[in-house]
Amino acid sequence: NTADPVYNIFPNIKTGITLSSATGSKFHGTATTAEYADLAEMYASDKAYEPGTVVMIGGTAEVTECANEQCQEVFGVVSTEPAYLMNSAMEGTGVAVALSGRVPCKVIGAVRKGQRLVVSSTPGVAKASDTNDWKCIIGRALEDKTTEEVDVIEVVVGVK
Repeated sequence: NTADPVYNIFPNIKTGITLSSATGSKFHGTATTAEYADLAEMYASDKAYEPGTVVMIGGTAEVTECANEQCQEVFGVVSTEPAYLMNSAMEGTGVAVALSGRVPCKVIGAVRKGQRLVVSSTPGVAKASDTNDWKCIIGRALEDKTTEEVDVIEVVVGVK
């Protein structure tokens, strides 16, 4: 049983450096940390949506932004940069929808850390709620927000 040969084509690797090779060599390694921590999948969308936008299944493609308050068709949040992306070779207009894990999300109004989030009346934006109706819950806030305007906070999706 022989190991693959080791090539010294990346002699000085530092944090924030992207590895690439003109020779087509492969890099095999183990990640010890991730900057982002969500599981996402590409879905066809009726237009390009900003990361943090709350989406539902529907519209002229597979997903569109949610526009109905406490929408029970809520599906997920457009991911910023997923740790794991399924269906990444999809062609055409699409968005990476975070299905589980931590992701930035657009939120309006005050939010308490741990509070459940649902769709607000502002398209693509969540709001805090004390509902127990799991069908309209997007996830839970991971931080407090004290302002009333739309802002982006970190949330965990896939958790009711």
